[in-house]
Amino acid sequence: MKLEIHPYGLASLRTDKFGNWKFANGYHLLKYAIFIFVFFISSFSLKAEVISDSLILKANKEYSEGLYNNAIENYLNLVDEGFESPKLYYNLGNAYFKINEMAPAILYYEKAKKLDPNDVDIDFNLNIARNKIPDKIESVPVLFYIRWCNSIYSLLSSNALAIVCMTAFFITLVLLAIYFLSNVYIYRKLSFWFGILFFVFSITSFVLSYQKYNSFSSKQEAIVFTPTITIKSSPNQNSVDLFVMHEGSKVRIIQHLGEWYEIRIANGSIGWLKASDVRTI
Repeated sequence: MKLEIHPYGLASLRTDKFGNWKFANGYHLLKYAIFIFVFFISSFSLKAEVISDSLILKANKEYSEGLYNNAIENYLNLVDEGFESPKLYYNLGNAYFKINEMAPAILYYEKAKKLDPNDVDIDFNLNIARNKIPDKIESVPVLFYIRWCNSIYSLLSSNALAIVCMTAFFITLVLLAIYFLSNVYIYRKLSFWFGILFFVFSITSFVLSYQKYNSFSSKQEAIVFTPTITIKSSPNQNSVDLFVMHEGSKVRIIQHLGEWYEIRIANGSIGWLKASDVRTI
């Protein structure tokens, strides 16, 4: 019996002995199911993208008209729905800055900087916002070679490092194939040593990408949101007072114990504060 091909190449239909249409085999049924599933997923994604675009346009329009509180509300709606981008956080920081709320402005500038550490506009606005808060904490000097390493480390994002890793690994496989298939001694020698070099480069890129991803996912830094807070020597309200901080200051979280965070500030001082007094970046 001759099977007829569907004109669109999706599946072959035929009738059973009762005249009912059915798929030629389960494989074609599976292809139709996948097609329908992808169609619905794409529809929902497109709908979500249209909604997010309309909210962004609305928020941007409100910002340009000076309706900063309305813009903040719409930007936050996008954040609550799971959207994140340097521009979204940057705009949020700008809107909070316009209504003179420095703590949330610094928080969202820091979030934007975390996603795009090389953006000069984010750095510029963040420094202006920091100058408007009471605390001026001097950072502990960093050794020059550590500063250089940090600068190089911040040049590429986690995704960019992952692409470098995959590219280097692919080149390693090509060089490995040349080593095994070539009969020319010099080609085998060069492919062997360059293969080792690219393999090491691939592993290094993978480790750096993984570290960057963990650094981005972790909540190890926070912004103080209480107008004035006394840092304690231990996680107890009756413990010794160490120093005072104000809203907008940045802290690094060392550990979490109950409702308390042990924190370190830029000058190296360590103490405890309540988790409710800060918001993580």
